[in-house]
Amino acid sequence: MSSMFGFQPLLAIFSHIFFIGVSFYALQAIMPEKIIRKNRVFQAQILFIFLSIMMGWSVSNFFLEISYWSGRLPTLFQ
Repeated sequence: MSSMFGFQPLLAIFSHIFFIGVSFYALQAIMPEKIIRKNRVFQAQILFIFLSIMMGWSVSNFFLEISYWSGRLPTLFQ
Protein backbone atom coordinates (compact mmCIF):
# COMPACT_ATOMS: atom_id res chain seq x y z
CA MET A 1 0.00 0.00 0.00
CA SER A 2 2.87 2.42 0.72
CA SER A 3 4.17 2.07 -2.84
CA MET A 4 0.86 3.50 -4.12
CA PHE A 5 1.50 6.77 -2.31
CA GLY A 6 4.76 7.32 -4.21
CA PHE A 7 3.24 6.51 -7.59
CA GLN A 8 0.82 9.44 -7.81
CA PRO A 9 3.42 12.23 -7.37
CA LEU A 10 5.79 10.45 -9.74
CA LEU A 11 3.06 10.22 -12.37
CA ALA A 12 2.27 13.93 -11.91
CA ILE A 13 5.93 14.94 -12.32
CA PHE A 14 6.36 12.91 -15.49
CA SER A 15 3.04 14.13 -16.84
CA HIS A 16 3.97 17.78 -16.26
CA ILE A 17 7.39 17.38 -17.85
CA PHE A 18 5.96 15.53 -20.85
CA PHE A 19 3.22 18.07 -21.55
CA ILE A 20 5.57 21.03 -21.05
CA GLY A 21 7.84 19.49 -23.68
CA VAL A 22 4.92 18.91 -26.04
CA SER A 23 3.68 22.47 -25.62
CA PHE A 24 7.18 23.86 -26.21
CA TYR A 25 7.36 21.81 -29.40
CA ALA A 26 3.91 23.05 -30.46
CA LEU A 27 4.81 26.70 -29.77
CA GLN A 28 7.66 26.45 -32.26
CA ALA A 29 5.06 26.33 -35.03
CA ILE A 30 4.22 30.02 -34.62
CA MET A 31 6.37 32.76 -36.11
CA PRO A 32 7.31 35.16 -33.32
CA GLU A 33 9.31 37.43 -35.63
CA LYS A 34 6.11 39.25 -36.54
CA ILE A 35 5.12 40.13 -32.97
CA ILE A 36 8.44 40.38 -31.09
CA ARG A 37 10.46 43.59 -31.29
CA LYS A 38 13.94 43.51 -32.77
CA ASN A 39 16.90 42.78 -30.47
CA ARG A 40 14.64 41.14 -27.88
CA VAL A 41 15.63 37.51 -28.57
CA PHE A 42 16.37 36.58 -24.96
CA GLN A 43 13.09 38.03 -23.75
CA ALA A 44 11.22 36.15 -26.48
CA GLN A 45 12.89 32.90 -25.41
CA ILE A 46 11.86 33.47 -21.79
CA LEU A 47 8.32 34.22 -22.97
CA PHE A 48 8.23 30.96 -24.93
CA ILE A 49 9.48 29.01 -21.92
CA PHE A 50 6.87 30.56 -19.62
CA LEU A 51 4.08 30.00 -22.16
CA SER A 52 5.07 26.38 -22.61
CA ILE A 53 5.14 25.85 -18.83
CA MET A 54 1.70 27.41 -18.45
CA MET A 55 0.18 25.43 -21.31
CA GLY A 56 1.87 22.15 -20.36
CA TRP A 57 0.90 22.45 -16.71
CA SER A 58 -2.73 23.18 -17.61
CA VAL A 59 -3.02 20.26 -20.03
CA SER A 60 -1.25 17.94 -17.60
CA ASN A 61 -3.59 18.94 -14.77
CA PHE A 62 -6.56 18.34 -17.05
CA PHE A 63 -5.46 14.78 -17.82
CA LEU A 64 -4.51 14.06 -14.20
CA GLU A 65 -7.92 15.28 -13.02
CA ILE A 66 -9.72 13.19 -15.67
CA SER A 67 -7.70 10.18 -14.55
CA TYR A 68 -8.48 10.82 -10.88
CA TRP A 69 -12.20 11.36 -11.35
CA SER A 70 -12.61 8.44 -13.74
CA GLY A 71 -11.06 6.26 -11.04
CA ARG A 72 -13.62 7.55 -8.53
CA LEU A 73 -16.58 7.02 -10.88
CA PRO A 74 -17.28 3.39 -9.84
CA THR A 75 -17.98 4.56 -6.27
CA LEU A 76 -20.92 6.53 -7.63
CA PHE A 77 -22.73 3.34 -8.59
CA GLN A 78 -22.18 1.42 -5.36
